[in-house]
Amino acid sequence: MKNWHDIINHDVFRYIDHTDTKTINGEPYSAITSFAIDDALALSVSNRQSPPVMRLWVHPETLVLGIPDARLPYVEEGVHWLMNQGYHVIVRNSGGLAVPLDRGVLNLSLVVPDIKHISIHDCYEAMVDFVKYMLRDLTDEIEAYEVVGSYCPGEYDLSINGKKFAGISQRRVKDGAAVQIYLDVFGDSQRRASLVRDFYTLGKKEDETKFEYPDVDPTVVASLSTLIGIELTMEEMKNRVRQTLENFSTEVVSSGMYELEREPFEKRLAQMHKRNKKVAAIQENR
Repeated sequence: MKNWHDIINHDVFRYIDHTDTKTINGEPYSAITSFAIDDALALSVSNRQSPPVMRLWVHPETLVLGIPDARLPYVEEGVHWLMNQGYHVIVRNSGGLAVPLDRGVLNLSLVVPDIKHISIHDCYEAMVDFVKYMLRDLTDEIEAYEVVGSYCPGEYDLSINGKKFAGISQRRVKDGAAVQIYLDVFGDSQRRASLVRDFYTLGKKEDETKFEYPDVDPTVVASLSTLIGIELTMEEMKNRVRQTLENFSTEVVSSGMYELEREPFEKRLAQMHKRNKKVAAIQENR
């Protein structure tokens, strides 16, 4: 597997912390907003209007569905049940399947240009190397492979002793890519997995579907805090991200959204709302 410096050839990075954000450009900040932001950043980076970006984001109880999840035959019943559990539901525009978010889950978006020359696998491997380095003083046992039975399974699941704590997806826009990872930092991981399992049970029932949805086993996931035996905080994880980025570059510039990113953000947000029209209507017409 390649490391960060084999893949990422940039010295200056932009650092955006959206973990405690309430609004963006006057819009209420939600997971829908986050995916629109990453698209706007990918365009900005692609057009060389911004250096590469590392963005941090956290959202309260939200189940982020993949596109196939929104096509479940009984998705309305599943969404209603999730609402009763206190969860908001959205459909993302990047790859992958259902992922539960809450205040114990830290999301990172690495937004880089020149993807005509960087393969999808290389982008994933850069993120894997970043996380391994970030946690190197806590564990050297992180492995990347598909954890069967996990929610949103993929080739670049991150696990310790067979227990998954992170998953990666990717969104490519023009010549920019947003490599997105969720890190299960603390909290009840098995409850999160059970939530996804039960959503699939309700949303699919016994129907045959063209798409093969995962058979989620809550015992194959765990939080980082549980796996390393140390109660990690979100602030500590944020500091680790910042320090790793500084170690991997010559300059890190903290910023918010650029003014030139406002219009692309608004356009991408409108696209996200259109993508979420069906799921939003289910939640509004409960």
